[in-house]
Amino acid sequence: MPPSVNTAPFFAPAHFDDAAAALERVREIHATSVDHLRDALQRYVAGGDIGRHVRACYPLVRVRTDTVARADSRLSYGFVAGPGVFETTLTRPDLFADYYREQFRLLLQNHGVPLEVGTSTQPIPVHFALAEDDHLEGQLGPDRRLLLRDRFDLPDLGAMDDGIANGTFEPGPGEPHPLALFTAPRVDYSLHRLRHYTGTRPEHFQNFILFTNYQFYIDEFIKLGHELMADGASGHGYEAFVEPGDVLTRRTGLPPEARDARGTVPPRLPQMPAYHLVRGDRSGITMVNIGVGPANAKTITDHIAVLRPHAWLMLGHCAGLRNSQHLGDYVLAHGYVREDHVLDEELPLWVPIPALAEVQVALEAAVEEITQLSGYELKRVLRTGTVASTDNRNWELLPSHGMASSPERRFSQSRAVALDMESATIAANGFRFRVPYGTLLCISDKPLHGEIKLPGMANQFYRERVDQHLRIGIRALERLREQGIDRLHSRKLRSFAEVAFQ
Repeated sequence: MPPSVNTAPFFAPAHFDDAAAALERVREIHATSVDHLRDALQRYVAGGDIGRHVRACYPLVRVRTDTVARADSRLSYGFVAGPGVFETTLTRPDLFADYYREQFRLLLQNHGVPLEVGTSTQPIPVHFALAEDDHLEGQLGPDRRLLLRDRFDLPDLGAMDDGIANGTFEPGPGEPHPLALFTAPRVDYSLHRLRHYTGTRPEHFQNFILFTNYQFYIDEFIKLGHELMADGASGHGYEAFVEPGDVLTRRTGLPPEARDARGTVPPRLPQMPAYHLVRGDRSGITMVNIGVGPANAKTITDHIAVLRPHAWLMLGHCAGLRNSQHLGDYVLAHGYVREDHVLDEELPLWVPIPALAEVQVALEAAVEEITQLSGYELKRVLRTGTVASTDNRNWELLPSHGMASSPERRFSQSRAVALDMESATIAANGFRFRVPYGTLLCISDKPLHGEIKLPGMANQFYRERVDQHLRIGIRALERLREQGIDRLHSRKLRSFAEVAFQ
């Protein structure tokens, strides 16, 4: 490194055959690098002349293997594709400790070769080294802010693209293959975006996610969250309920923790507020109100994906397209017509988005359990079929008579039974990022058949259906958790030469 650069201490690659020890070295490297940046930044913000460019780099983990042989595994992850060198940069071992430890353990178990852990050559952008409550821009004048680029590394979008996840990344001659879908800068970027969009810190997010496009569902989730926190004797396993602003309510009977009091109610809700039913092992449930439209659906799933959740489900309202359907009926998606357009570049339309058996079974069983209907009676309120998602909220107003490509004709030819604006996006991004996904919608109008959403009708419908629909979604996720994640992460979501990390 040239003398004009003040670098953090360098850790040469060391070999580890123990997952916990490898994780501890990752912690040490990351902490040393972040402390180096924060110390220099504090002096810079205080007006000091730090002179040289200051740099610190991410930790790196590497695996080398010269054989295709590996231990037998029924998992869809935890092993590399074949002989070669595989590596990835890592960040936030405080947040990802359990995840990293498990990935390390599987690699050691499946390949029987040591892990190499050391300092990478990928700089940590100074913004990603800030403490949770630091606000850099507000403390710097325009001149000092402009000079920041000369003194520190700033985020580099070239190191944060989704080529690995999209299947378009090709390492150059002699370069290592990736171990994970996301590089450390890409993960850090999304962690910052999550707090901005949802109003909660990333550590509150749980491994099972519900998305909705209506505030009514959130109101019921908040009510349920507080009921569970007041019930300290039922054994449900949820320890805390977290709302935007990191406002935390701990379950009755549990001792308070120091972090409980650091949250504050925000003056206004963020763009896509998140709420968390927390369990100690992160196997609780997070619910996010993504609002209306496929752009929001893509944005939030782009960022939640770096947390490597075990499943996400869409619960929302839709237009019923069949005359035989009734308001309040449920639609369990088994296929998607993608007219959302937001993922066409990353995931071409010729890529099918399959239904995942484990999720479908859990959703149908949850509907049966909550509604207390079965057999033919269950079919009266639940229909399985294709869901179409569009980016045109007023698709009903497009010309339909005599038009070969009218929405009505396309939906009929595709055999779609319901239409919304978000479900196909969430499912497609689940497929793209290897996150198990599912969709259960509730019919709130039938515009093709003259039943449009009117205020009085809507209010009655919401009162009757939202609570039941939400409880079905929660029960489905609990079923997936109970059956174990080994069965949930399907091999159908993995490509030919897949990365080793889940």
